[in-house]
Amino acid sequence: MLLSQSEPMPDHPTPQQGRAALTDDAERNRLLAEMAEQSTDMISRHTPGDWRFIYASPAVTHLLGYSVEEIIGLSAYDLYHPDDVEDFKKRAPSVSYERGLYTHTYRFRCKDGHYTWLESTSRSLRDADTGELIEILVVSRDASRRIKAEQANRRMARVLEISSDLVCFANPDGHITYLNEAARQTLGCEHPELTDLQLGALFPAHGYQQLTGQALPAAGEQGRWRGEIELWSQARQRPIPVMLELLAHRSLDGRIDYYSLVARDLSGQKAAEAAQRQHQAELSHATRLISIGEMASGLAHELNQPLTAINNYVQGILRRIDLQPPPTLDELRPPLERIGRTSLRSGEIIHRMMDFARKSEPQRLPQPLPAIVDELLDFCQYSAKRHNVQLSQRLPAELPAVIADRVQLEQVLLNLLINALEACSRPEQQTPLQVWLDASAAGNDQVIIRVCDQGPGLPDSDSEQLFEQFVTTKPEGLGLGLAISRSLIEAHGGQLWAENRIDGGACFCFTLHSDQPASGQPPETPSQEN
Repeated sequence: MLLSQSEPMPDHPTPQQGRAALTDDAERNRLLAEMAEQSTDMISRHTPGDWRFIYASPAVTHLLGYSVEEIIGLSAYDLYHPDDVEDFKKRAPSVSYERGLYTHTYRFRCKDGHYTWLESTSRSLRDADTGELIEILVVSRDASRRIKAEQANRRMARVLEISSDLVCFANPDGHITYLNEAARQTLGCEHPELTDLQLGALFPAHGYQQLTGQALPAAGEQGRWRGEIELWSQARQRPIPVMLELLAHRSLDGRIDYYSLVARDLSGQKAAEAAQRQHQAELSHATRLISIGEMASGLAHELNQPLTAINNYVQGILRRIDLQPPPTLDELRPPLERIGRTSLRSGEIIHRMMDFARKSEPQRLPQPLPAIVDELLDFCQYSAKRHNVQLSQRLPAELPAVIADRVQLEQVLLNLLINALEACSRPEQQTPLQVWLDASAAGNDQVIIRVCDQGPGLPDSDSEQLFEQFVTTKPEGLGLGLAISRSLIEAHGGQLWAENRIDGGACFCFTLHSDQPASGQPPETPSQEN
């Protein structure tokens, strides 16, 4: 403020002292006037009552666009925003008082007609003898940036409060300074002032370990971290899966000022994914049962052969016992051993069927392809004979194991083999068509497995339609086998596709990860010459 009081003078100043005092006052007033002229704040004087400008410093041009001459005589009330006039007259809460000064924030009309925000500090000047109000001295500065920043902060605060995401601010020491409404309700934090709430209270033990050991260090180095983590809900008394976005905010000197955490509740998504997995498992189990049903006659024949053999061995032994002299134990040992081996073969067939039809949780482990393929081919031999198809495998000797769930892998292979056998079915022809299975290692840590046939090939339409649910080329098919097979392979991180062979027939190919590290070679492109 350009207000000052001169130093107290002696009761009887000498002439020299009087001249010195006048010189000091003049110099002080000159300096104050010069400061007023050069100040970026607008200094103005107003008449009481109507608040007309009787003086304005040159800063008025920068703030309001008026020249000093143009604004002299104008009433401040005429330049106030209409909504702020009454507010000022009534000394509303936006006006604060301190030691005889009052500060007011308001909108003022510029020369071009637009309004700008000013913050003014005013003081009344009164006659020392009568106390009559003489004029008002005002210092005004541009408050537009501060007001806009405050408005933006208020808007952001409203957005944060109504957001369904969980928002938290915390100091570097872990003390929480803010939780929005969604976070308070979801986590059950009844701490309006947040005086004693620490980050550790929002996480279960393993989640807090992930936060401190992984998320916070990454945010400190890179500025942000994003990943799935679990929060602890006091309201629900259980952990909540969330997708957390963690940001580190730094001060001007580069130190971390605070952290912001924005978490999206994944409970609904995780529940939907679990339901989808359950649905997928039910469909997968149903298709396995359908596959067994389609091969029922073959399985019955495969079981009938060892059971018939066992019966023949038993009848032979009984006939030998009726002879005189009865057979010795050494003579009975060979047929009994054959009965044992044959019964084990029957048990293996039944055990294989039970494993294939059983519901079980997927277990992805290294699986040797040759052993699985040999068992499946043996399983499908009777169906191959019934369709008059020659079934074989062409696996290379050096083939890495694949990472897969054995039952699901068998399901995919069996579905593709059954489709190939039915496509090549020509019971009336003497020369059987061929169905074979081969595989090769790719250079990107994958194995490509192919089921090929000499059938009529794929339809001219888009082959991708074959993998849609309820799309089938079989008269009595359900259209689920290929769709489920693709979903099973994709769940393993692989791909399943179909293509026509150059020499005729079709080839269904899929990829699985191998248990050997990638060699750095480019992946092998599936050949159409097989």
